[in-house]
Amino acid sequence: MDAAEFTGRVAVVTGAAGGIGAAVASGLAARGAVVAALDLDGATAPAGGRGYACDVADSAAVDEVIARVEAELGPVAMLANVAGVLATGDVVDTSDAQWSRPFDVNATGVFTVSRAVARVMVPRGVGAIVTVGSNAAGVPRASMAAYAASKAAATMFTKCLGLELAAHGIRCNVVSPGSTDTPMQRGMWSDGTGLDAVIAGAPELFKVGIPLGRIADPVDVADSVLFLLSDRARHITMHDLYVDGGATLRA
Repeated sequence: MDAAEFTGRVAVVTGAAGGIGAAVASGLAARGAVVAALDLDGATAPAGGRGYACDVADSAAVDEVIARVEAELGPVAMLANVAGVLATGDVVDTSDAQWSRPFDVNATGVFTVSRAVARVMVPRGVGAIVTVGSNAAGVPRASMAAYAASKAAATMFTKCLGLELAAHGIRCNVVSPGSTDTPMQRGMWSDGTGLDAVIAGAPELFKVGIPLGRIADPVDVADSVLFLLSDRARHITMHDLYVDGGATLRA
């Protein structure tokens, strides 16, 4: 990987305040990108970049932020959609609000930011967009219907966007992580056995374990995002790359 491969390019990263989003922002900056770090309450941008507070579900706010990024940092060349929220619970116990929130952020947020960025990329005829989805979008998960469905929507949206933008030289891909060591993941653990349980799997929930015997570090996922944003992936679009240690057996 070329340490200067993104030099001079402006990258927008949503959900940049922590977890995978922060790892993506740091990785881009380390390779020369100027990073616009977006998060609900703002994010600390890597050196040379700038942080922006933005609710990705608010289309007017998104349009305003992307216009500011272009004015303050320069033309947006790359977008990483990483912002996401988790929702768990059986369907029969899920309220309307608990169903809507994951879609507002995980699906609508990907739509609003991707649309705003695509509108400025199309006239320039160049760009790359990567959405961080989830392996839960491709394999049913008990007690995760709202989350899985919202990630499935974001995945198919990104592929459709890639088809529409291909003629403009803009690539759109998806990275689908499995269990990753983030605050979101650890928030699901009730005690110190959470890590071992994730790796082992849960047959009673029809969930296999992780064949590689470890959960991902955020950098594992970020490296895949960076590859798909780079020119090394110039002939890859509408692809869904699973980064889950084999947990879905690539079903």
